[in-house]
Formats: sequence, C-alpha cells, structure tokens
Amino acid sequence: MIDSRKLAAVCGAASVALFAVTGAAVADGEEGYNPPPPPPEAARKFTYSFNLAGTSDYIFRGYSQSERDPVVQGGADITYGIFYAGGWASGINFGSPPVTGAGEDARVEIDWYGGVTPTWGPASFDFGVIYYTYPGAADFLGNLDYVELKAGVSGNIHKELTTGLTLYWSPEYTGETGSVFTLEGSAGYAFHKVWVFAPTISGVLGYQTGNNVAWKALFANGSSSYLYWNAGLELGVEALTFDFRYWDTNVSNTGGFCTGAVFQCDSAFVFTTKVALP
Repeated sequence: MIDSRKLAAVCGAASVALFAVTGAAVADGEEGYNPPPPPPEAARKFTYSFNLAGTSDYIFRGYSQSERDPVVQGGADITYGIFYAGGWASGINFGSPPVTGAGEDARVEIDWYGGVTPTWGPASFDFGVIYYTYPGAADFLGNLDYVELKAGVSGNIHKELTTGLTLYWSPEYTGETGSVFTLEGSAGYAFHKVWVFAPTISGVLGYQTGNNVAWKALFANGSSSYLYWNAGLELGVEALTFDFRYWDTNVSNTGGFCTGAVFQCDSAFVFTTKVALP
C-alpha cells in the first residue's frame, strides 16, 4: 500500500495547485473573462472528432513505448454536453520474451476513456476513467492492462496562458505493480499567428510514485518515485499540428536502466505531425 504520508503529500500538492489554478483564473479580472453558458440546444448536441498522427517516438510519462522508433497513432471522440467518450490506439514495441525485465511482445496499445468536463467560472474540470489495453501482449511479467481514474482542472491565468493540473490513480498499475499515483502539471502559451502558423509553446512536469517492489524495479530503478518532463513548440496550420518536443526524466541510468533495448527513459527529441477533423 502507498505510505499515508506520501499520499497526503501528493494530495496536498494537488490541492495547492488546484487552488492556484482556479484562484488565479477567478481573480484575474483584467480581461473580464466570464464566458456565458452555451445555449441549451448546443449543450444537448452530439459532436464528434477524429485524429491521426505520426510520431518519431511514442513517449508516455518519460518512457519510450516504441524502442525510439516512429509509430502511427489515431483516435475518435464523441461529446454530449459535458459528457465525453473515446478511443485511441498507437503502435508500440515492448520487445520479445524473455528479455530480462521487459519483453512483453506487445505491438499495439488501445485506450478507452470517458468522463465529464464541468466548468466553474473560467475553470474547466475533467473527471474521468481510462482503460489501457495491450491486445496480444505476453503478460509474462503481469497483466499489462490497467485502469486509471483522473481528476483535473485547467484555466487561463492570462488571455494566452493556459495552465492545468491532473491527478491520476490506478489501484493496480500496468504489470500488476500495485497502487500508483501520477500528478501532472501543464502550461501553454499561444502566440499571435505568424504567416499561416499558429505557434504555441507548452510543457508538462509529471511526478509518479508507487510503493510496490515490482513498480520500483520496473519504473524508478529502485526508487519510490520519479519525475518526467517535456517542453516544446507546436505549429498549427488549419487542421494540422506540427509538434517539436524535448523529453527527459530524473530516473537513474545505473546499470543502463534508461538506455537499454526497450523502455528508454533518457532524454530525447520527438517530432509529431497530427491532423484532427472536423
């Protein structure tokens, strides 16, 4: 089980950051931002969208899921008022058994999710559930499929600056590695359009902690937590987005932990092209 003091610290940090995001957004009256509620007919309307992307490296919470190779990704979303649901898939490469400490022979990840996105003044909330699945995985280290609950908030501190905070919790993380908490903070600043491009700089700082021996061995190289982060530039052109991003973690590379054949967690530059319709 997660140490109660550690859980209290994570929840405390989330509460402080949550107050900072919502408080700053509500207190900032310079722009007089107080969006009106959507008309009733729009609130009851179904909407849908599709996305397709190609990336030079699929990185999830600091770890390469594709052995630093390019993969194709895509998904679909539907919304009805504050409710949303969707699915997303990506190519992956977890190696082939019996590679020590890895090698689950998984080649595809499919995620299913749903939730609600209520608003309170200028703050937008997101309460949802995500089910990560790995069809065809060998699961020789434990079942890779797992469920996460999430609670997040985002808002505009200033007109062009958006910040967010999301807390994730899985009662049984991937590979049957016990209860795991993940806290992610994000920020993005949108610039004025330059020629045909709409540029945005953004970044994420994440913290993950677990107390299971297997989790410590597989994710943090013996530690009870680790940090990951990214920063990059997005260039939007109509329905297209070009993303240039730097990733890294503070996981120790002792024993070649981050630079092995699979699940690399050292620094990397990633380029992604994505199209979203409509």
